[in-house]
Amino acid sequence: MSSENPTGADNQQETAGLRLELEPHWVVGFVDGEGCFSVSIHCNPNARTTGGWQLHPVFHVYQHVRYRAVLEELIPFFGCGRLRPKGPKSSVLTYAVDSLRDQEDHVLPFFEHYPLVVKQADFGNFAAIVRMMRRREHLTAAGFERTVRLAYAMNASGKQRARSLDEILTGSSETARWARPGVRHSLS
Repeated sequence: MSSENPTGADNQQETAGLRLELEPHWVVGFVDGEGCFSVSIHCNPNARTTGGWQLHPVFHVYQHVRYRAVLEELIPFFGCGRLRPKGPKSSVLTYAVDSLRDQEDHVLPFFEHYPLVVKQADFGNFAAIVRMMRRREHLTAAGFERTVRLAYAMNASGKQRARSLDEILTGSSETARWARPGVRHSLS
């Protein structure tokens, strides 16, 4: 990353009004520290081929709102993505790429050419999941299980997930049972 005023590390991200030129190796380090490759799994009654579960891979990079310019430069750098608040009252912004096509065409080739250090294992699983989903492999029972197992192996082996791997794979969650087509339920 270069700027017109390189007066020290503390001033590197003070970018108001400056056009940044992001360097690929700097981006790799930035993502290793401030990024995340994640695959969320949500109940969706319309996702019939996957037992009422929907997979959503997203590449994120986080930064405080005062350093918005750094995240804004990731959009032209990768040629895709958008900025959004991390939460309704958060002072953190998120650069996010949720499109499978953009992930496969832009994000994956970059990190395959410029490998991560800290997040390389998560990236490898993420890349496999994105490609499986683009080939629609996750829509078969075996492909769905492989995809979910890869997702649960990411980010500290899924320790922060609300549902267990078994709940997703067996559909034992009450929510998943209600989402399944053709399954009768009684309210008593």
